[in-house]
Amino acid sequence: MRGIDLFSTLHRRRLPDDPLVLPGPWDAASARVLVDAGFPALATPSAGVAASLGYEDGRTPADEMFAAVARIARAVDVPVSADVEGGYGLPAKELVERLLEAGVVGCNLEDSDGGVLKDARAHADRLAEVCSAAAGRLFVNARIDTFVRGVPDPERTVERAALYVAAGADCVYPIGAPTEVLPLLRSGIKGPVNVLARLDGEGPSPTRLGELGATRVTFGPGLQRSAARALRETAGRLAR
Repeated sequence: MRGIDLFSTLHRRRLPDDPLVLPGPWDAASARVLVDAGFPALATPSAGVAASLGYEDGRTPADEMFAAVARIARAVDVPVSADVEGGYGLPAKELVERLLEAGVVGCNLEDSDGGVLKDARAHADRLAEVCSAAAGRLFVNARIDTFVRGVPDPERTVERAALYVAAGADCVYPIGAPTEVLPLLRSGIKGPVNVLARLDGEGPSPTRLGELGATRVTFGPGLQRSAARALRETAGRLAR
């Protein structure tokens, strides 16, 4: 089974208490650790990769992001999806070509820029171009930034999701959605829903998020930041 076929299959017909859990590696070494732990696929976080390269989130040059993602994809034998932020201003065809050259099977594309939500219909057109250029070779996860951009009305998220699914997106990602609205989003959105989980023990477990409506669960840069904290603590002990 090709990587894209396996990745797509992993999203289908999941039980409510068994969402697809996609941890986020930030480099080749972390990717290998996650695969050795038994995860069937991975999803790189742009913020985690940025930190590993010495950049602030959103400031990584496109060439460096694609090179980092390619190193991760080469290091493991499971499907890898890449967070490529807003697509770095690349035309759809070039964006798809660069993702495929990097060896990934999917991508995240967000619908805000500079902290401001994009026009939903214009972004849907952009997604349609990417999906058309991909021609089934990439699993497109459309990130919806309403909740993190000060638009808390779930109906606005559902409206955007409908436009993005109609444009060809394979999954939608209402990042930052409060736990209590997940059942409403699940009932209003057709297709898979990606939900962000926390690693600090304060939020619901992946299993609980699945019961609330998540098809798949990701952690953003949570794992990279957790590893950085652990290293900081170890370094502090060594420096005493």
